[in-house]
Amino acid sequence: MDHRPRKRFGQNFLHDRGIIERIVRAIRPQTDQHMVEIGPGLGALTEHLVDAVQRLDVVELDRDLVPRLQERFGDHKQFHIHNADALRFDFAALSQGEKLRVVGNLPYNISTPLLFHLLEQHSAIRDMYFMLQLEVVDRLAAQPGDDDYGRLSVMIQYHCQVDKLFTVPPGAFTPAPKVYSAIVRLIPHRTPPHPARNEKMLERVVAQAFSQRRKTLRNTLKGLLDASAIEALGIDGSRRPETLSLVEFVALADAASILPPDNG
Repeated sequence: MDHRPRKRFGQNFLHDRGIIERIVRAIRPQTDQHMVEIGPGLGALTEHLVDAVQRLDVVELDRDLVPRLQERFGDHKQFHIHNADALRFDFAALSQGEKLRVVGNLPYNISTPLLFHLLEQHSAIRDMYFMLQLEVVDRLAAQPGDDDYGRLSVMIQYHCQVDKLFTVPPGAFTPAPKVYSAIVRLIPHRTPPHPARNEKMLERVVAQAFSQRRKTLRNTLKGLLDASAIEALGIDGSRRPETLSLVEFVALADAASILPPDNG
């Protein structure tokens, strides 16, 4: 490998063939599908996808890698490369009425904002398979009462089915990161199982509730709901946010969206 991994791009290139093959088996690409790969890097996963799908778009930020990828895969008519920042990329524009399958080894330093960016375009996405820091995957899949349960857990699970598939050791990458990674599958819901009246209010309630994890709901939700409004929902205002289910957060958000602001 004559490309020096760049820390500013969060580059850790996957090289373990056993792990790569396991990822491909989990994804199960099909010849009639449109797939998008974020951060193809040196093409370790790309080479297993390019001939297996109808169309493969790859989004690569590092412009030094673009000609290498073009040289390696450019003769495949189904291969299309975009030198772009995935955080600003319009994935929905690629779909043209068909659902996208999105995969990638996401840079750890942008994984959370990138997930939220993709969720904004979830109607164009069939499913997503990502390599993420193990800690992040644990947060995505966490349940009420778990130490890892928080804003990311609630909002991702509102929009998606979350499946933690398997862990990946540091030695599977060059350079080896200092942490374990994991593969996660996210399947956007066609309709949320527990739809909120106002999703922006749900985001606000969840963010405000977890802004001070050690405080009780009646304290963290001041300005949105008073103690009596919380109790009227059958929710004890002395509870902390990490104990609440998604259904309870939706109930709080629905109440906040129709009640006048709590000024006391």
